[in-house]
Amino acid sequence: MVESLNTNVDLYQSLQKLLADKKLVDSLDPETRRVAELFMFDFEISGIHLDKEKRKRAVDLNVKILDLSSTFLMGTNFPNKIEKHLLPEHIRRNFTSAGDHIIIDGLHAESPDDLVREAAYKIFLYPNAGQLKCLEELLSSRDLLAKLVGYSTFSHRALQGTIAKNPETVMQFLEKLSDKLSERTLKDFEMIRGMKMKLNPQNSEVMPWDPPYYSGVIRAERYNIEPSLYCPFFSLGACMEGLNILLNRLLGISLYAEQPAKGEVWSEDVRKLAVVHESEGLLGYIYCDFFQRADKPHQDCHFTIRGGRLKEDGDYQLPVVVLMLNLPRSSRSSPTLLTPGMMENLFHEMGHAMHSMLGRTRYQHVTGTRCPTDFAEVPSILMEYFANDYRVVNQFARHYQTGQPLPKNMVSRLCESKKVCAAADMQLQVFYATLDQIYHGKHPLRNSTTDILKETQEKFYGLPYVPNTAWQLRFSHLVGYGAKYYSYLMSRAVASMVWKECFLQDPFNRAAGERYRREMLAHGGGREPMLMVEGMLQKCPSVDDFVSALVSDLDLDFETFLMDSE
Repeated sequence: MVESLNTNVDLYQSLQKLLADKKLVDSLDPETRRVAELFMFDFEISGIHLDKEKRKRAVDLNVKILDLSSTFLMGTNFPNKIEKHLLPEHIRRNFTSAGDHIIIDGLHAESPDDLVREAAYKIFLYPNAGQLKCLEELLSSRDLLAKLVGYSTFSHRALQGTIAKNPETVMQFLEKLSDKLSERTLKDFEMIRGMKMKLNPQNSEVMPWDPPYYSGVIRAERYNIEPSLYCPFFSLGACMEGLNILLNRLLGISLYAEQPAKGEVWSEDVRKLAVVHESEGLLGYIYCDFFQRADKPHQDCHFTIRGGRLKEDGDYQLPVVVLMLNLPRSSRSSPTLLTPGMMENLFHEMGHAMHSMLGRTRYQHVTGTRCPTDFAEVPSILMEYFANDYRVVNQFARHYQTGQPLPKNMVSRLCESKKVCAAADMQLQVFYATLDQIYHGKHPLRNSTTDILKETQEKFYGLPYVPNTAWQLRFSHLVGYGAKYYSYLMSRAVASMVWKECFLQDPFNRAAGERYRREMLAHGGGREPMLMVEGMLQKCPSVDDFVSALVSDLDLDFETFLMDSE
């Protein structure tokens, strides 16, 4: 339906006429003007402004890209198999057997056996000719479509309207970040090498299948972050109460459970929350679909059922969203208990939900999280900073049996542990984001996608490329985040700056909370993202500011901060 509207010539010509009338455009409020420009962008990336023959070509390319995307996504998860006799006998039991073959369906990154991880990496990432052809066709079709509708590359088309605005700024951001990280990343690899040598003296070279496992070993040895020690303090009820306290003190908002009508929810364990402001009343509804069940997608996410908008009668259509997690159910002996990671995810997704609840846009097209990708993650990542601050955690983390508060040193250990090999983890994200930019940059590509992967890995990650592997064929984010994979790093940089400038001194600062609502949450995608960032920070951040914010997060001395915050 949307595609048919995006190719409706009468609608396009009407909008074109409006935007050509300067007097009329000047009379529009800024949000209406931005929505008109976004509609025009949607029309033109669908090729509507082209002649009939080119327009048909654009529609055909769009259809082809959808088909290729679907095929590529399926291929990213497809297992590989190898004849049994080619694997050493002692590691076969770590994988699924099927007759004379062993099936490898993932990287087995957490396996303590180096050989298991190596075998999984080399077999799971072994190139598949069909998948390789599919990716090349997808990238080439995206490039053709971008050029057809007037952009020099697909990346230029994808980045219009984002915080970064263009691929040149993205590459500047990634290259500067890589330079700043390089020494810290080398130290992380040295630390991993030391741990590998300690556990496996015969082979201490760090390979791409090593960092996830050995950084986990270092973390466990240094900090003893055993989730089962934390879970009793994070019952679901306590975590929801923590969110309620935080939202109330920052924004004057309370969450109330409501009984859904018969047939209103899709599963009996879905809970309905009314989001109520202390003076404005009801702001919207959140359906909490929190528990694991058969056939439920295994991902934590937020999505919109109904967006907010100003109705013709002057009333505001209230937003309705879903917050979906995969938490274990309560047992006879205990309530639902969350690991620290689950608690952080709950706060993260609630950040998205609040973006939807507090958006007060005139049009549904730009409500809440319907904004550029590199801004959409800012509210959710910002909530992670609150979830890791002892002053916030101390408000709600109580042992479900004894009522004892979570000890401060357990929170500081948890936060310190997250910095173990964090530079290497960030460097890996820089590598992925750079690869994504190159693939969606100038075409035809000067080399095969695998040769580009090898070059980029050596320049932007530092660990050697493994011959006869093609990691890019498993990179599912190339579909959903084409040319925008950098967005997570950019959003984290903005969230870090907002946290340090506005909330680090006092995480319950009501004036900062109100400014956050007014400058960032209220506009959805109805305002340029950089204007929202400027309004919140009260300055215009540079690429260097974004890079510094990310790097300073790696160095934050948590003990000093805790003492300062007492």
